[in-house]
Amino acid sequence: WHLPLDIQGTVFQERVWRALRDIPLGSTVSYTDIAEQLGSPKAVRAVAQACAANRLAIVIPCHRVVKRDGKLSGYRWGVARKEALLLREKKLNKA
Repeated sequence: WHLPLDIQGTVFQERVWRALRDIPLGSTVSYTDIAEQLGSPKAVRAVAQACAANRLAIVIPCHRVVKRDGKLSGYRWGVARKEALLLREKKLNKA
């Protein structure tokens, strides 16, 4: 779904947020994956900062971004909530 948003970030942040909206429900990608997808493989920290700046938790699904090793890492609303969202999405995907 393509919902027009007016979240107002930097050009890079908006590129990250668009990429995050393309991650399928129940799936995860790494910060490195997003940086590489955007053609900026060294911008892993900038991707993480864009996630931290996101104020629209579910609409821009930063909870679907994990560390390169697949482990959960920081999330604006807490790692426990990130884990709960991912578990819920995986259950919905199976239904």
